[in-house]
Amino acid sequence: MPTDTEQSLDEIDVGDPKNWGDGAPHEIFKRLRSECPVHWSEINDYPDEAGFWSVVTADDVHTVSRDWRTFSSERGGCMALTHAIPLELMTSMFIAMDPPKHDRLKALFQRGFTPKRIAMHEDEIRAIVVKVLDRLEGRETADVIDDIAQPVVSRVISSFMGIPEEDDKVWATLVNTTLGVGDEELAPGGLEKVLAEDFPEIFRRAQAMIDDRRENPTDDLTSVLVHAEIDGEMLADHEIVMGFFLLVAAGNDSTKATFTSGMKALLDHPDQMRELVEDPSLIPGAIEECLRMFPAFANFRRTATKDTEVHGHPIAEGDKVLMWYVSSNRDETRYEDPDVFDIHRNPEHQAFGAGGRHFCLGTALARLELKVLFEETLKRYPNMKPNGEAKPASTAFLNQFKTLPVRLG
Repeated sequence: MPTDTEQSLDEIDVGDPKNWGDGAPHEIFKRLRSECPVHWSEINDYPDEAGFWSVVTADDVHTVSRDWRTFSSERGGCMALTHAIPLELMTSMFIAMDPPKHDRLKALFQRGFTPKRIAMHEDEIRAIVVKVLDRLEGRETADVIDDIAQPVVSRVISSFMGIPEEDDKVWATLVNTTLGVGDEELAPGGLEKVLAEDFPEIFRRAQAMIDDRRENPTDDLTSVLVHAEIDGEMLADHEIVMGFFLLVAAGNDSTKATFTSGMKALLDHPDQMRELVEDPSLIPGAIEECLRMFPAFANFRRTATKDTEVHGHPIAEGDKVLMWYVSSNRDETRYEDPDVFDIHRNPEHQAFGAGGRHFCLGTALARLELKVLFEETLKRYPNMKPNGEAKPASTAFLNQFKTLPVRLG
């Protein structure tokens, strides 16, 4: 198979799983930013799916993100595969809605995710992190994902949603399987199993919580969804389930991904890790560099609502447009030496989206979780070292590692 530098531009299939075996194909994106910032790919593995345009520069991702009238989140959903799940379910999540319904539903949650309200949870989040790290007492080795990141983020979002602690692992597995389609280890059985087994299990478990909150209202976010009114109407059960799943999925996956990638970068740059150990006040800036270099999600999709153009390139009504954050966050016009990890850079980035209505609801929570995770982990294990190969997920959607084995030191 020719390398990306040998292939003609029209031969490059950005989403081809072969290109993602070692994580995001940054050399391909570097070439596209330079030679073809709006690029067409077919989806060869799914013959009933139309191909897509890739938008790869920071300016173009910003433009597409903010123009919801031209680039809809709802018309074909927000994922590259229109038929990955029934469109009615996809568009029941506010991430795949357009105004005005998007704005009204998202506003229900924004009151619970303001920076001030999130800051009130710092002691609770720190206690969760410390409890998880305490379980490693006496051990010489661990896996950053399985033993630190996953149990922390699962417990944090579960506490917001009202999920009991004994169900954390079940929900984490459902999230990893559903979002990890394309990676045989994360999602054995592929899309067929997700649709036949995992989604029914998600609905069964979420419906049980919904029924309970109707009878026994609480102050958790599940109860907010159950008792919410949009335009004077209660949400349908499938809308509640999908809103519930969106929050559980985002809370389980995004912070875990960036923390793990950030820890690997620090393990690969022990001089910078030592700086953070000796001066924890540098951690917030380092987090922004981790978010820039390692956004948790590689892309999200829009659909053109009319004939238009991006970067001078014509886009037809109905065409899919994928915004590649793993590319825009390494745009040479925005960052000097964009592939170099530098905790002193303190950059702006698009890891939480590129502005507009779909800017990430959980930004404040993610930053706080990352801050506490880095603080407590580096304080507890300042001499942590690599202990084997870190395995990236082989999927063009999730930008994360599956394993990160370490010697605790």
